[in-house]
Amino acid sequence: MASIKMFALDGSEKGSVEVKDENLVLDRGDQAVRDAVVARAAGNRAGTASTLSKGEVNGSNKKPWKQKGTGRARSGLKQSPVWRGGGVAFGPHPRDFSLKLNKKVARLAFRRVLSDRVADGTLVVVEDLTLPAPKTRELVKALKALDAENALLVVKAADEALTRASANLPDVEVAVASRASTYQLMLHRKVVVSRAAWEDLALRLAPAEKKETVA
Repeated sequence: MASIKMFALDGSEKGSVEVKDENLVLDRGDQAVRDAVVARAAGNRAGTASTLSKGEVNGSNKKPWKQKGTGRARSGLKQSPVWRGGGVAFGPHPRDFSLKLNKKVARLAFRRVLSDRVADGTLVVVEDLTLPAPKTRELVKALKALDAENALLVVKAADEALTRASANLPDVEVAVASRASTYQLMLHRKVVVSRAAWEDLALRLAPAEKKETVA
């Protein structure tokens, strides 16, 4: 039975939460994690790069000079890719770069990364992530107390005050437990989870056939 220390926002220890060892995935899932990250990066690509082929470049079909007798190489049209201002040969066109990720693979990747966070001690559970005031300085103070200046903050439900307080902190991101992604868990040095949000993460950590809350 793995144990995760629980803290208050002032850094004082407030007990712990337990995780069943059989729910942790530490011996497989490396490829699933890679696939999940690649799929996320591919999905973020705009795919809007576009070039004109020689048939799309504006211009006439008149030959620049006659075929023979000039001593120069023959040329058919000024839109040719070999001419400056001509079309582009095999250039990029708008396309969709997104990749399909199997649901079981995505779940395994999430479980593996979350398990690693639990095992290496970079996941911190706090009693409550509600700030005394929706101010950046209050959040900075709390994160310093938790030694988590670069962190993913996981909450049970969307918290506008917390989101506003973290808006000016480039190394801090807020996520809802039910929608947190594998990429988000990997992006930051620490993961700070509220006690209520941990219950949702624990459900996602448990094997599919037995989704039970881990206290």
